[in-house]
Amino acid sequence: MTTTWLIFRRSLRQSLRNPAWVLIGVFQPLIYLALFGPLLIPVVQNTPGFPPGDAWQVFVPALVVQQVVFGTLFVGFGLISEYRAGVIDRMRVTPASRSALLLGRSLKDVVVLVLQSVLLVLISLPFGLRAPLGGVLLALVLIAVAGLAMSAASYALALRLKSEEALGPVFNTFGLPLLLLSGVLLPMSVAPDWLYAISRANPFVHIVDAERALFRGDLGDPSVLIGAGVTAALVVLCLTWGIRTFHRESA
Repeated sequence: MTTTWLIFRRSLRQSLRNPAWVLIGVFQPLIYLALFGPLLIPVVQNTPGFPPGDAWQVFVPALVVQQVVFGTLFVGFGLISEYRAGVIDRMRVTPASRSALLLGRSLKDVVVLVLQSVLLVLISLPFGLRAPLGGVLLALVLIAVAGLAMSAASYALALRLKSEEALGPVFNTFGLPLLLLSGVLLPMSVAPDWLYAISRANPFVHIVDAERALFRGDLGDPSVLIGAGVTAALVVLCLTWGIRTFHRESA
């Protein structure tokens, strides 16, 4: 636990040296919020099949999930830079737990993700977002767990590939379908039946559904339980893969 804290503190200190990157991470969803969000208002009002709630309760929680896909999923590039600089090799010869080398970094990514998500929610308030505080807090917890899963998966893949040239195409190949089939831009409930059926295999569509229910304060919605279960399974799988990869690469 002490080693995890040390790695976390080191990683967080590096991020604090460049706090502008935290704000830059909010810039892309802010563009979606300002330029795409207003277009949803008449669509939500006139299109059957949309989830309950107004346009902002539909769109903002989806943007928060988008932060997971395009935020924590790309943190592996930083690990490749450290690997090439010899930082990872120097850490391997210390008594530090291989699990701590992963968890310390991933927990830092979760802190950054939650901070960016809070900023995004606060910026959304002047646009018209109205959401219960309890529901938003639970939504942030769900996002933090999902971010931990994606961060671990990103580091595991980066450590296996050890190349930005290989990692970038892999992330783009899988990241875009994950985004489009998650219902971030438009809910999958308005999609054709065949596309809706395909989207059910995407874990992020269930997380998006849960986030929307939490943002409108519907804690008893079945999607909340489903989303929490999917997120729990995802973090167990990704952490297991990440920890095994760090052990294997250190052998």
